[in-house]
Amino acid sequence: MLLLAVFRSKLTSHLMVMIVEYGAGNEVSAYGDVYSYGILLLEMFTGKRPTDDLFNGLNLHSYVKTFLPEKVLQIADPTLPQINFEGNSIEQNRVLECLVSVFTTGISCSVESPQERMGIADVIAQLFSARNELLGT
Repeated sequence: MLLLAVFRSKLTSHLMVMIVEYGAGNEVSAYGDVYSYGILLLEMFTGKRPTDDLFNGLNLHSYVKTFLPEKVLQIADPTLPQINFEGNSIEQNRVLECLVSVFTTGISCSVESPQERMGIADVIAQLFSARNELLGT
């Protein structure tokens, strides 16, 4: 029952994101999909919903953008496994750079103007690059 409530809550927030995008008169397109994907990235890595009261008139996109890159740990979900630094400073730097890259990708996907958003191929390349940076490969 709890899982269903969480799913319904997440689904509702994602539908609201799509409604805003398409309610503005934009046609259904790959740009809208990229926007939704960007918001999903920001949600997963902050642990916040797009409609969170914490934003005080801002939205998730603006909230994350104001903290990057210097204060990335303040917005990262503390339950992410790599956030608890027990390793050396090289590992810490890798984690921080990965988080900044993922958040920057989410920001680039969720800009207001559809034509200014990243293409999905670029999104994939950025995320693979972030993963490789984290792994040191």
